[in-house]
Amino acid sequence: PAGDPELPPPTDRPPAQVEAARDELAALAAAAQDRRLVAQYVHSRAGQPDRTVVFTSANDGSWRVDVPGGALGGTVDVSLAATADGLFQCALPSPGRPEAASCVRVGDRDEPLPRRLDPRIQHPLTDWLDVLTDRRAPLAVAPASAPKGLTGTCYSVDSTTASLNAPLDVGIYCYDRDGTPTGVRTDTGTLRLAAPPGPPPATVQLAGPVTDGEPLGTEAPPTPTADPSDSPSAGTS
Repeated sequence: PAGDPELPPPTDRPPAQVEAARDELAALAAAAQDRRLVAQYVHSRAGQPDRTVVFTSANDGSWRVDVPGGALGGTVDVSLAATADGLFQCALPSPGRPEAASCVRVGDRDEPLPRRLDPRIQHPLTDWLDVLTDRRAPLAVAPASAPKGLTGTCYSVDSTTASLNAPLDVGIYCYDRDGTPTGVRTDTGTLRLAAPPGPPPATVQLAGPVTDGEPLGTEAPPTPTADPSDSPSAGTS
């Protein structure tokens, strides 16, 4: 109706500072993709002991992440590796699995790890960098203060999609100026760079020979129930 004040035209453009933060984070994530190193991280989560995670990004682009307690409800250590031959899960000698290390191919190099095998700790160092560099990804990014214990330049990352399959875990992501991931805090815990990174190898080595066995899931195995036939029957002395 005549006399109503004119509304400003709608705009889909985010504020300039949000746009700048998105650009800065994309640049740091791109530098992290090109960063070649061997680094130790401490993964901490409330109610659980700290774990030392070792990340290797080799000169040929292959990578490996060793995750203590990454399978069978935390009882078995695993190593995840992506090489020219594919994506592998290696079971490492652990209290819950005393055998020698062995590996299983679980997919092509760029395939996502099946959810039932996924300890999730490796993503901020590997495939979530692809999401952070993708300007089409449904993310909201803002500068953030470094959480306690973390260093570097940090950004708060949220998902702008209501989908259950968000492209990454929301949280705070921190990087050094050279692209080294210095820490991440999400609902799965805090990953903190423990020491200055070392030089990379030419390529990553799998932790053991490749077999045709079954990969290990993250869920704890079912507790065996007692077999009634093992119990002494009535009247047995």
